Amino acid sequence: MVGDLFDWASGRVAGVDEAGRGPLAGPVIAAAVILDPEHPIAGLRDSKKLTEKRRNILFDEITSNALAWAVGRADVEEIDRINILQATLLAMRRAVEQLMPAADAVLVDGNQCPQLSCPVQAVIKGDDKVAAISAASIIAKVSRDCEMLELDSLYPGYGLARHKGYPSRMHLEALQKLGVTPIHRRSYAPVRRLLGG
Repeated sequence: MVGDLFDWASGRVAGVDEAGRGPLAGPVIAAAVILDPEHPIAGLRDSKKLTEKRRNILFDEITSNALAWAVGRADVEEIDRINILQATLLAMRRAVEQLMPAADAVLVDGNQCPQLSCPVQAVIKGDDKVAAISAASIIAKVSRDCEMLELDSLYPGYGLARHKGYPSRMHLEALQKLGVTPIHRRSYAPVRRLLGG
């Protein structure tokens, strides 16, 4: 549902963004955030343009001061089954559906919208234009990075704590040497090639 008729200046508007579309391993994680106009947060911007230290500080501010925030995810099996775009939209929908209080409308970073029961609108480069989307970008990124740190201890040797599953040279060399794990996305070309697909 596109929000052409919705008054975006009123009601609870959630920002939504994701982290983890490009990696070869791990889930894709989306976040939804409704900011509190009574408690503005300074310094919100695209999480990729912030240092890790600054992201972590803002994560704590957002989770303490937002009216609502939630995280949704799609696991590797879902990514491989329905493709990364559909898995991303699924993770976004799961995040929005967990918001309490619920959102009256949703602004999503990018050019694709999940199917929602409320008005939703895509905003290209929204993570640098809309504060709530910036906040969601930070929540998604920090949440996923923390999960990749945990996976690094379960699957040592791949360097997941460093590259977070992205196809770095270190990661590709580790895949060649150590093989494919259950957390690797089999539908992604570098992994598929190793499996002989």
